[in-house]
Amino acid sequence: MGQAARKLTVSSPEQLDDRQLVERTQEGDQEAYRVLVERYQGRIFAVAYGLLHNREDAREVTQEAFIKAFRNLSGFRRDSSFYTWLYRITVNLGIDFRRKAYRNRETGNLDETRLGPDIVAPTSPRPLGNPGKSLERKELRERIRAAIDQLPDEQKTVIILREVEGLSYKEIAETMDCAEGTVMSRLFYARKKLQVLLADARAETRS
Repeated sequence: MGQAARKLTVSSPEQLDDRQLVERTQEGDQEAYRVLVERYQGRIFAVAYGLLHNREDAREVTQEAFIKAFRNLSGFRRDSSFYTWLYRITVNLGIDFRRKAYRNRETGNLDETRLGPDIVAPTSPRPLGNPGKSLERKELRERIRAAIDQLPDEQKTVIILREVEGLSYKEIAETMDCAEGTVMSRLFYARKKLQVLLADARAETRS
């Protein structure tokens, strides 16, 4: 392979790791940041959707997270990974969004379209199969979402990052800017509370 071809291969943004893409973006290469956006937009949307249960709100938070990350990339510490840093931005924005929505609801200013949770899954539609089974799965998803929504923000966040996104304790600790032991403690109490909430929901369904 010639020197020109070798240089072309190395410089292709899609083939670079996150650290290299961050460095290129910091040097003014917007194409490098586009690759980062495409690489993580699905996962960031999933986190935002898990926090908000509304597709439009999740899209708004996802877009804001990438904009905020871009604007603050000059201060990014390279001793942490880009995606945990981006997750932390997303989680904070999602929590702020929820709090603002709650305050608006308390003052009567909440948009009527956001009064109920969006029960549409953030993935593409699948064949219905057995209607009875599909209804059961839908009801179970709704119960789980409702239970998670009752958790304190920190417990809700750790559940989403661990159970939905599959992050390690170390990655969650970086994302939430806390110790791994704190992550384990929050996860333990979140799971215990979810068990109680889901058991209560099942009891109400049977009665």
